Amino acid sequence: MTSLHSQSLAESPACYPIAVSAALPAEIEEFVRELAAMSGAVAVVLGGSRSTGEIDDDSDWDLAVLYRGTLDLGALARHGPVHPPGSWGRFMNGGAWLRIGERKVDVLLRDVDVVEHWAARAQTGEYEVDLLLGYLAGIPSYTLLAERAIGVVLAGSLPPAGAYPAALAEEGARRWRFHRDFSLEHARMRARRGDIAGAVGQTSRAAIEAAHARLCDRRVWVVNEKRILERAGLEALHPRFARVPVDREGLLSWIAAIEAELVNDPK
Repeated sequence: MTSLHSQSLAESPACYPIAVSAALPAEIEEFVRELAAMSGAVAVVLGGSRSTGEIDDDSDWDLAVLYRGTLDLGALARHGPVHPPGSWGRFMNGGAWLRIGERKVDVLLRDVDVVEHWAARAQTGEYEVDLLLGYLAGIPSYTLLAERAIGVVLAGSLPPAGAYPAALAEEGARRWRFHRDFSLEHARMRARRGDIAGAVGQTSRAAIEAAHARLCDRRVWVVNEKRILERAGLEALHPRFARVPVDREGLLSWIAAIEAELVNDPK
């Protein structure tokens, strides 16, 4: 195992071992040191599939820089274009898509004060959902708490995220099912009007929302929509989206068949 240390972090420089199957590659370890040394940085956290062990051939390196106040982005900008705080929305915030050596690295910027605000609200079951590029059903604000829960602190110090809040599990499951049903109703409406693309889009969104509901029931953290159907036990839906009828009645029947699977919702 490799551990990192930086006396330049904004808060406690305590470090943690890397809880992955292999030590960090040397170029990634050095890059983490650079991130940790940026003025304003509180911690550098490993996220994504490499923090959970669900690594495949397409897995990149997801590194979050948690900061407080103003973050000096100079060290990060030396590696490529940086999207500063706020440019990716209030939850995703900002970051960079980089190549460090031969490795693809995604850097995410997270304002600690914002994370703490939405984490506290999630404890009582409160959250909001924002439209975000690349997402079908949107990004819930409790994603920030989920990132903390599954992330591995590489440098710096952060308080533990704690268990999945019971209030969030209950309210999240209820709200995501409402979203699911709303999207399915719009899918039917569009199908009746001959809007094939709109009907398929709304049905796809409903599937993601149904997956969110199931995972809230099970108190499983979700940080994005990747593999969310598989995680929720809805992977059998994929072939259905490869065979979409184009006639009105066939499309309505197709939506009804998918709906039957989505509402058959074992907890």
